[in-house]
Amino acid sequence: MKIRSLVAAANIGVMFLLAVGIAAEAAEVKVLSGIGMRPVMEDLGPKFERATGHKLAITFAGLDAVVKRVQEGETADVVIIVRQGIDSLVKDGKAAAGNVTVIARSGVGVAVRKGALKPDISSPEALKRTLLAAKSITYGNPAWNSPGGSHFAKVLDRLGIANEMKSKTVFLPKPGPVGVLVANGEAEIGVQQLPNLISVAGIEIVGLLPGDLQDTIILAAAIMGSARDPAASKALVNFLRTPEAAIVIKANGMEPGAP
Repeated sequence: MKIRSLVAAANIGVMFLLAVGIAAEAAEVKVLSGIGMRPVMEDLGPKFERATGHKLAITFAGLDAVVKRVQEGETADVVIIVRQGIDSLVKDGKAAAGNVTVIARSGVGVAVRKGALKPDISSPEALKRTLLAAKSITYGNPAWNSPGGSHFAKVLDRLGIANEMKSKTVFLPKPGPVGVLVANGEAEIGVQQLPNLISVAGIEIVGLLPGDLQDTIILAAAIMGSARDPAASKALVNFLRTPEAAIVIKANGMEPGAP
């Protein structure tokens, strides 16, 4: 009996030490993320926390807002935004190039209100006719450095209808999913990165911008130089590259990052 008691006590002691060790290793990972990754992170965040014991503190904002916050001194462990924004942070010395990982790739899509007739966007010429016939359109405001919006502004120039579309264009008052303007009837056609559109109820995806009018937008994660626990931050980035994460990324209209 005495031996059993000693063994039981030893086992309890081992379990206690393991519990203390796990608690000591658990960390809070502060994440600044672009709006386009919101549905992905809201799905995968709790799964990461359950799998690792780490906790996530995520703030979502537009590209310019994320970059500005970091440049003005706000600290973060991991930043997840489009590659151009990450590159600017690397250039500013906020993160090392070796700590940047491509997470997903996204195309630019077109959407209409749910139940509306889907217009023809099968070719650049068809898209041009559709836009000219539309009463109103919306896309990410290029003034906010919206990746999809900046690209679509160039598409309008390329199609030769930029001036004609100015009076038809409705912008959100702040960065966000433009699909809400389509869902509530303020805009007939919405153009934005596909994951931003998919996350909005009340709209239907028509398709991607046709042919060479399309643009692939790369989303990357950077472990920042200010990371309080680089190992926990790395665990998050690695988790976003797992097969489980790939399923969620694809479900939100994106392709997982290249190996």
